Amino acid sequence: MVLQIYNSLSKKKEPFEPINPGKVRMYVCGMTVYSDAHIGHARTYFAFDVIKRYLEFKGFDVDYVQNVTDVDDKIINAANEKKVDALEYSCTFTDRCINDLDCLGIRQADHYPKASEEIKDMIEMIQKIIENGYGYEVDGDVYFSVEKFPSYGKLSGQNIDELISGARVDPGEKKRSPLDFALWKRAKPGEPFWESPWGAGRPGWHIECSTMSSKYLGLPFDIHGGGMDLRFPHHENEIAQAEAATGKSFAKYWIHSGLLTINGEKMSKSLGNIINICDLIEKWDPEIIRFFFAQTHYRHPPDFNETALKNAEKSLTRLYRLKERLEEMSDPAVCVTYDKSMEDEGFISIIQSCKSSFEKAMDDDFNTPEAIAVLFEFTNAANKYLEEHEKISMDAARKTLDIFLRLGNVLTLFQEKPSKNEGSILEPLIEVLRKYDQTGENLDSVDDIMNRLIEIRQNARNDKKWDIADGIRDALSCLGFEIQDTTDKTVWRKR
Repeated sequence: MVLQIYNSLSKKKEPFEPINPGKVRMYVCGMTVYSDAHIGHARTYFAFDVIKRYLEFKGFDVDYVQNVTDVDDKIINAANEKKVDALEYSCTFTDRCINDLDCLGIRQADHYPKASEEIKDMIEMIQKIIENGYGYEVDGDVYFSVEKFPSYGKLSGQNIDELISGARVDPGEKKRSPLDFALWKRAKPGEPFWESPWGAGRPGWHIECSTMSSKYLGLPFDIHGGGMDLRFPHHENEIAQAEAATGKSFAKYWIHSGLLTINGEKMSKSLGNIINICDLIEKWDPEIIRFFFAQTHYRHPPDFNETALKNAEKSLTRLYRLKERLEEMSDPAVCVTYDKSMEDEGFISIIQSCKSSFEKAMDDDFNTPEAIAVLFEFTNAANKYLEEHEKISMDAARKTLDIFLRLGNVLTLFQEKPSKNEGSILEPLIEVLRKYDQTGENLDSVDDIMNRLIEIRQNARNDKKWDIADGIRDALSCLGFEIQDTTDKTVWRKR
């Protein structure tokens, strides 16, 4: 099946055909860095991380650009409140926001151009817009003339006449039409500014994305993405600016992600329900949060709540149990090796069928909920097969595990946990060990301590000392460790 993408420009699904075979150029509007990244940011950039991962899975070479808006009214106001330089303020939050996404396990873009470092190119694009008759200057401010751009509204479906009837000009503005928007803003006291042909000032918000996407990807490029809230006016204005300046088409496919709600309500400062990523990951494992996102199609609005996260955690545990089972069977110390048999081929055919169904789901406009359903269908089929067959070769187990991990990687699953987390859990584990271990062993790693506690617990179970066995299990559960007893051994994992 050919990958189909819902194109916001055409309002329908279209076969994906990159402009240059084998290569995909993608631009996604980045954060305005005046505060820490929140869960709404996480939802958007998770969606496009998955999109990039799947395009790479399909064999495409993807060049992903995500801008950083480090010059903006919100940034200036926040910096003035703190009585610090606006650019220094935004530099700090740029690092913090990107780090927040790193901690959540969302991969970085290939390029993060900053608005403050691309002013020269923005000025050049504004000059071209004026030269081509789409812009005008008034007392140091420069505006885009919307009514002179005939196709304005083609992305959002907005009607210019209806927009004009409901628009107004704010006090102090000197634009010719209420629909016209700023390309360049004359400098005001206390604001950062740059010199331009129209005097000291700074760029408008929309021009930075038109400029940076054109500069780093060339025109036209393949995919432009962002949250649904940016479709109008931001993305509409981007198209107008870029096409008015260059005479070329801007982006071929437009992808918009649905906006997250929290307990059924829109996330906003006025409701006081904004959840920062750094606070969220203190309570929930990043993989659970990402898995929660994947359970909703990127164009639909996920509703964030505690119950949904708990359900995501339970579901994710099922996938991890199969992963760990396949890892054991891939271990020479555990599994037997023998020539391929019909049973092995039967087992491999299950995962091959899973891979085919997974791709079919993702080819349908990156349908992650359906892709997850496929993984669970495979989990059920694989567990049933393993129950019916006493042994399986390492070769079959390894091939199955490899495909399972590759499919999971598309959905951001099975990432290696950051090693820095071990230090924070080590001391509580040592306390548990001290309570139950009388041998005086001095263990200093999570693996060693967990294995020792499992040994102590198993001895307690053999001696029917259930208070000790249950006490260890409960103490570890409080620390986020899951204990699973099988017929021949006990395994553990960090939730």
